Order: sequence, then structure tokens, then C-alpha cells
Amino acid sequence: MVADADGKTSPVISLVAGGIAGGVESACTYPFEFAKTRVQLYGHEGIRNPFMVVAKVAREEGLRALYKGCSTLVVGSIGKDAVRFVAFDSIRSLFTDPVTQQSSTAQSIGAGMLTGVVASTTIVTPSERIKTALIDDARTSRRFRSPWHCIAVLWREQGALRALYSGYATTTLKQVGTTGFRLGSYAALKDWERGHGIAVNHPVTSFANGAVAGTLTTLATQPFDTVKTKAQQARAVGTMECVRIIYAEDGVRGFWRGTVMRLGRTVMAGGILFTANEQAVKLLKTIFG
Repeated sequence: MVADADGKTSPVISLVAGGIAGGVESACTYPFEFAKTRVQLYGHEGIRNPFMVVAKVAREEGLRALYKGCSTLVVGSIGKDAVRFVAFDSIRSLFTDPVTQQSSTAQSIGAGMLTGVVASTTIVTPSERIKTALIDDARTSRRFRSPWHCIAVLWREQGALRALYSGYATTTLKQVGTTGFRLGSYAALKDWERGHGIAVNHPVTSFANGAVAGTLTTLATQPFDTVKTKAQQARAVGTMECVRIIYAEDGVRGFWRGTVMRLGRTVMAGGILFTANEQAVKLLKTIFG
């Protein structure tokens, strides 16, 4: 995805640039992630506009409340996107045509899906689990003093596996879908633009491509995200129990609960993430050659 037309972007540059992009993106868009998670845990409460949810929380609970769990997400995003970018470039290179340095849309999406499994297992599930538990706790018992305290309490009460990997199945399914669609569609857009003489590394082009990729990804994978969020709240809840609860509360449409909230973040996040990544790659190549 971040590789140039000649396919030559080193794994180290992909790793560092991906980490920088992930940190920038998550820090910029976290209030919308907070709003989306709140809606998935407790319902819309009569408000569907993500900006209104953010304003309501800021008014009633203070601005600091909007960043509850943010440090966990930022750290997780740095690791997640570092792994995603370097893994995707490495996996996709196996399918790339040696002459054109391009791969088909199906191959790009397939490489993204494999990348999703790697990212979920190594860093996404643990970071998402703690972030969700912190947001849930801020609304309920308020017993977690920090991310590390949250890990310690959940580890003691639920054991290491459930403390860090609760919701692993749905998180991995979501990552397979989101990473496959997001990185695959972004790479496919860049290949198409290269073939039509469009400057693919211009910041405006990168932002637009990322926003389109983010929109497609959100609409396709929202049910996985809704179930995953429900499964990762502070109290232990099984995946199938979450499915039954969501269906009982809102029917099939309940699985798309929080879609508008998530779009409020992912459209901007996609643009920011890929633009930051492309610019970080340029900077790193300038510095290190």
C-alpha cells in the first residue's frame, strides 16, 4: 500500500511510517471513537448525530471524559498500524506482478485480510479490549484508575486470556474485513490512478482515497464492530450472548448501531491515516535515503 510504483519501500520505513500515521490518526479522531463506543454500549439515547453526542458528553462530563481510554487507543494504533503497513506491503509483494509492480484488486484485498489476522492477534484485540473496558467503566463503576490498573484488575478477576483477548473472534473477523477492504481498496485505487496518470502521492489524492476506503470499510464491517464492542465491555460477556442481546434490543438493524458515529470517525480517519503515512514515508526516505 505504501510502496512506490517501483515497489521499493523498505520494511523498516513501512513500520515506522505506519506507526506515526496510526498515532496521528487516533489522536485526532478519538472523540468520535468514544461517541461510537458509547452508542454501541448504551444505545443512541435519542441522539444520532456524532457531533451532538460529543457535545453532550463534553457538557455533562467534561472535555477530559471524551479522551477516556485515548492513551490505550493511541498506543494500540501505533503498534497496529505499524504492523498493518509493514505486513501488508510484505504480503502483497508476494502477489505483485514483477513487471508492472501491481496486483489485482482481489489479491490486494486478500493480502489485507491476512494482514488483519496478524494485526488482531498481535495488538488490536488487547488494545481494543482495554479501551472498551475503560469507556464502559467511566459510565458505570469508575473503578479503573489507568489502563495498567484496568489490565491488572481484569487479569485478576477474569484471567489473562479473557482480560486481554475477550472478543478475539469478532475482533479478528472485523480486522479481516476492515483491513482487507481498507488497505485493499486503497491499493486498488492507487493502482488505477497510476494507470491513468494521476499523481497518487499528492496529499489531496491520498486523503480522498483514504476517505473512500474508510467509508466502504465501515458499511461492510459494522456488524462485527458492534458485536465486538458489546463483547469487550468491562463485565465478561460471551460473543453469542452479545449477538442475542443486540438482536433482542433492536433486531437486525441493531447490528449497524453506531454506523453514523463510526463514519464520523472513519471517513476522516482514513484520509488522515493514509495522508500521514504517505508524507511520513517521504520524510523518512529523505532523511535515511
